[in-house]
Amino acid sequence: MNPADEILDIVDEHDRVVTQAPRGEAYARGLRHRCVFIQVRDAAGRLFVHRRTATKLVFPALYDLFVGGVVGAGESYDEAALREAEEELGVSGLPEPAFLFKFLYEDGAGLSWWSAVYEVRCELPVRPQAEEVQWHAFLTDEEVAERLGAWEWVPDGLAAHERLRGFRAAG
Repeated sequence: MNPADEILDIVDEHDRVVTQAPRGEAYARGLRHRCVFIQVRDAAGRLFVHRRTATKLVFPALYDLFVGGVVGAGESYDEAALREAEEELGVSGLPEPAFLFKFLYEDGAGLSWWSAVYEVRCELPVRPQAEEVQWHAFLTDEEVAERLGAWEWVPDGLAAHERLRGFRAAG
């Protein structure tokens, strides 16, 4: 199936479902929907970082600190988090990602989605989907910090990263 044809729940400012629409239409019309962001660390505590393929509907060829994606119509955030993590990492049998918090992402130019942030430890060898990921590595926090100002990152992932840092600092 073409990703643009995937049916999404369209939600209001309180994350209540108001209708459904194909993903392509939701993006084109700026309809608020749901997404999951999963921070993945390996056994050594390094962060999974990747560059999205140039064929992605949103933020093509940009770097990301999370795996994840849209929540399908009728799917829960928890179900989407596990599905997206396993799909993008190319693994099965991943532990259930732990929910951390949710926030409303708005870019000020019409893009808006409810964003559920999760974390998971992946001790399995990863084989990322070639359709989703053009490059990947597990980086230390120091290596990530060095690249934050140098690489072009997905803006929603940066927003989630900043909120996650605040969430952890508040402890």
